Amino acid sequence: MDVPLAHLDRPFDYAVPESLDAEAVPGARVKVRFAGQLVNGWLLERVSESAHPRLAYLEKVVSPEPALAPEIARLARAVADRYAGSLADVLRLAVPPRHARVEKEPQPSPAASSASPDTENGSADPVGWADYPTGPALLRALADGRAPRAVWSALPGEEWPTRYAEAVAATVAGGRGAVVVVADARDLDRLDSALTAVLGPGRHVQLTAALGPARRYRAFLAARRGHVPVVIGTRAAMFAPVSRLGLVAIWDDGDDLHAEPRAPYPHAREVLLTRAQLAGAAALVGGYARTAEAQLLVETGWAREVTAARAAVRARMPAIAPTGDDPQLARDPGAATARLPSLAWTVARAALTADAPVLVQVPRRGYLPAVACATCRTPARCPHCAGPLALPSARGAPVCRWCARVAAAYACPECRGRRLRASVTGARRTAEELGRAFPGVPVRTSGREEVLATVPGGAGLVITTPGAEPVAEGGYGAVLLLDSWALLTRADLRAGEEALRRWLAAAALARPGPAGGRVVVVADGALAPVQALLRWDAGWFAARELAERRELGFPPAVRMASVTGPPTAVAELLAESRLPAEAELLGPVPADGDRERMLVRVPRARASALAAALHAAAGVRAARKAADPLRLQVDPLALF
Repeated sequence: MDVPLAHLDRPFDYAVPESLDAEAVPGARVKVRFAGQLVNGWLLERVSESAHPRLAYLEKVVSPEPALAPEIARLARAVADRYAGSLADVLRLAVPPRHARVEKEPQPSPAASSASPDTENGSADPVGWADYPTGPALLRALADGRAPRAVWSALPGEEWPTRYAEAVAATVAGGRGAVVVVADARDLDRLDSALTAVLGPGRHVQLTAALGPARRYRAFLAARRGHVPVVIGTRAAMFAPVSRLGLVAIWDDGDDLHAEPRAPYPHAREVLLTRAQLAGAAALVGGYARTAEAQLLVETGWAREVTAARAAVRARMPAIAPTGDDPQLARDPGAATARLPSLAWTVARAALTADAPVLVQVPRRGYLPAVACATCRTPARCPHCAGPLALPSARGAPVCRWCARVAAAYACPECRGRRLRASVTGARRTAEELGRAFPGVPVRTSGREEVLATVPGGAGLVITTPGAEPVAEGGYGAVLLLDSWALLTRADLRAGEEALRRWLAAAALARPGPAGGRVVVVADGALAPVQALLRWDAGWFAARELAERRELGFPPAVRMASVTGPPTAVAELLAESRLPAEAELLGPVPADGDRERMLVRVPRARASALAAALHAAAGVRAARKAADPLRLQVDPLALF
């Protein structure tokens, strides 16, 4: 039943009246009477008898369309158990809302939905995977119907959509289907074009929440009815009902867009890996960077890594240089404090002179998102609420970002200075500064207001925030990674991992070193993320991160859950939970408003026991009709 109460998270038996016998098929939407009210539900299965002597009857079959596939029902139950959630919440994420008109549309003929001759006559060409010693073997295993599991580290400049399309084509050639999940619409468009080129038109559908009700449900039904063997999309596609599933794949699993913001907050990577385990399907986790979670798959033997030989990496990567190491400081003493050191300036000018575009990555959008005292660099705070001050324009008075008050008479509390300077300069201000520095050169920005997909290959400056880098025709001649400290110094366990992921994604768009591609990172070359960037060795950094997290007892080496809410409610839930003996309680720490957060940590082997205990305790609170709301989250990525 579609009732989000933990103590009702179980199947209920109902009798099927003779009038509904033909329509009441497993997977159909139904209405039943429960506690005197009509509620929506899913018919999971039909059985000949029940252990209960008296049963109520089904009230209505909303639609005889079996929208809920048995495989998806099992997957949803497993996901709910893993994240201490309810089946009803997961099914809301897994099956889009019904669109009656789409269900009545004529179905395509068998000829229109048959496999294309190209994929029937042979497997995908493994030439594109030749730079990876185990790449061709991966394609052969997919074509043979086996279930390889791989963690793929892509080469710089790699056409990853084409590589994914080739893996999908090999799977389809073996008579099975595939699900591929990417982070955003730009990646989806690139993957869509690659799949159309490799598989041919009409062989796949896109499934995203942005399609709208009718188009989304039409794509969902095309997969559920077996008209297409491949579904691609954002995290909305992780539950796509593909027949004879042979491959699940995800690109850039470290992107926070893969984490579902609605209860029970599943992550697309974990859903797909669970699905591969249940269905006996292959799994492919790819990216320029590698997360600690992906490294754990490699070190436990669950998956094998697919990496290129070092010679291929050196041939494909651009020339990368930091600005904070000793040789650079000897030539340019201001490199440690300058926002645009002489090395970055020289590299950008050389690329523009060679009629090549230059990519400039800035960690912040806007104009001057944060300011500090120009004399002592003390962060400027609002005298009324202690919030951070910002400058809306170059000549404007500082304004508090919390209470919106204007601090026209601001004076530094440390040195009483009145001059302010940007501590973090945004993308818009950077575009203005570089536009004046290189007159006559076109300047484009890509960020929240407008995200560019591609830019021309001629001379030009492209100012972008992380994640919004457009692809340049022929590659960028230079890539400048500015304000690196803004990524590295965040109060986040994943700060180094996230910084390296952002840098590699930008640097991968540069031309190879032999073709003149240069990357400058404004950071100390001795830092571990910078070292991984210089060597293009994401696997080394992921192994280092995982080892440190094991030592500190942080995910993914352990399993954690957070309980957020009023202090009394949090204490009651944990007191009623039958937590494993190995459980450690960490906290409480302040959360939003008058709420607090408690963390529960257990070894990975006790993860299922932790989720079951918390779910059972939530069921007790729901049965008591507790008024105080709680947020229960297993492996809360935002906290780490």
